[in-house]
Amino acid sequence: MPMYQVKPICGGDIKIDLPTCMYKVPNIHAQQGKSCTPEHALQNGEVDPAVKALEARQDEIMRKLYELKAAVEGLAKTVMTPDADLDLTVSSSLSSQCSTTFKNTTDLDTVLGKDLGALRDIVINANPVQPPLTLLVLHSLLCQHYRVLSTVHVHSSVASVPPQLLSCLGPRHTDSYARHMFQLGFTLIWKDVPKPQMKFSIKNMCPIEGEGNIARFLFKLLAPYPSDPAVATLVDSWVDTAFFQLAEGSVKERSAVLRALNSTLGSNPWLAGPEFSLADVACYCCVLQSGSASSSPANVQRWIKSCENLGHFSHAKLLLK
Repeated sequence: MPMYQVKPICGGDIKIDLPTCMYKVPNIHAQQGKSCTPEHALQNGEVDPAVKALEARQDEIMRKLYELKAAVEGLAKTVMTPDADLDLTVSSSLSSQCSTTFKNTTDLDTVLGKDLGALRDIVINANPVQPPLTLLVLHSLLCQHYRVLSTVHVHSSVASVPPQLLSCLGPRHTDSYARHMFQLGFTLIWKDVPKPQMKFSIKNMCPIEGEGNIARFLFKLLAPYPSDPAVATLVDSWVDTAFFQLAEGSVKERSAVLRALNSTLGSNPWLAGPEFSLADVACYCCVLQSGSASSSPANVQRWIKSCENLGHFSHAKLLLK
């Protein structure tokens, strides 16, 4: 029961029309007898030319982005280069193919595997306190055989690097952004490491350590090793002698090596016989780096001049000045 009742003050049912919107405004885009187009239109029903141009430009940008995305996805399936921890890109260079020092050349597909469309990049970590002169000479030789994209980087573990080391692979090339134009990548990273390290394919090979071992790998890109086992052993012996006795040995050991060099070069123009080889590259760089060039015997002095006449050792000499 209600507490009390009152009589209604309005009799009967009253219908009230409730509004469906707050207020209405006329459509300024529509003309009498014409419906509004779905596109941006002027008052006369025509599309603004500026809007048309903007839409066409946007469509072209989207088309290029989709093409770029497809190209990057294709490369991502074939890239085999290692992920280098880099901080500062310094320079890139391109050297055209020209005359070579070697009679026999090596097929890149044989040594590095078949090219799948991605640039085959050799990444080398080296300490700027002890620049790997041999590798710089071999880089110069590689540039004579192939179109090489050469790049220098500085790792965060190194506080500073002399300017000559930043430009040791040559100036930046204008086409360095077009990686597809190159056959081989040569990336040098100045990093605080005890000895040079090289990586090429993190899937198919382990890192190579030591300047001598890296030099052997790079030289195989230039020319095959001698087929004669005796000559191949002689080359390897001189390479080991250069790095373990000339570069790291005592004064007595260096003197013994210089005498052996003088004796060998008395009967041969080069250390492994009549042809220039990796033994000459390694021994020349180690003689130069040890400071023994000026006091070396006569045959060694003649051999040093013969090496310099080839023109591949100029970068190595500049780094020691």
